[in-house]
Amino acid sequence: MTLTETTPATTTTPTDRLLDGSLAVAPLLYLAADTTYAVRGWDDATAGVLHVLGAIAYGFVVLAVASWLPRGSRLAAAVVLTGLIGAAGNVAYGFDTIHLSLGDTALVDQPGAANLIKPLGLFFPLSFALVAVALARLGHRWQAALVLVAIVAWPVAHIGNIAAVAVPVNVVLVVAFGSLLWTRQSSPR
Repeated sequence: MTLTETTPATTTTPTDRLLDGSLAVAPLLYLAADTTYAVRGWDDATAGVLHVLGAIAYGFVVLAVASWLPRGSRLAAAVVLTGLIGAAGNVAYGFDTIHLSLGDTALVDQPGAANLIKPLGLFFPLSFALVAVALARLGHRWQAALVLVAIVAWPVAHIGNIAAVAVPVNVVLVVAFGSLLWTRQSSPR
């Protein structure tokens, strides 16, 4: 195949498989991270590592959902923009946990340049509110509702370090995104 040829619409590419796989991997990694935080505390190194990996994987979820929207969609552009900024902020918070586990001061408690972590982190729930809008437009209404409910509770759980909220939020996201993976695998492309 040359670069000018296109693949048929029914062909699943390695990129499709990567993005589809993120629908399961990201919420499961984050569920593992928040469960570990719940058991070991919000300054646990293992939870921080799982947090970083889950945040990276959620960057792929954002790309997956954006790729399902029409190419000229402003919503797709907004999902990508906020999603990648949000993933960077989310990753930063995971590294902050690793930093804390080594006995250092939390970056979020520091002045100056360390303040960058706060606004970047807030882009993560914003991006998932846009993901919920995208899912609704794509006809995945109940998944959109679950993502929206979960992402409204996300800042409460994670800014307040409330495990009793964080773990159920992630269970909801596992159901919402996992069902999308199942839907995509059972439907022809």
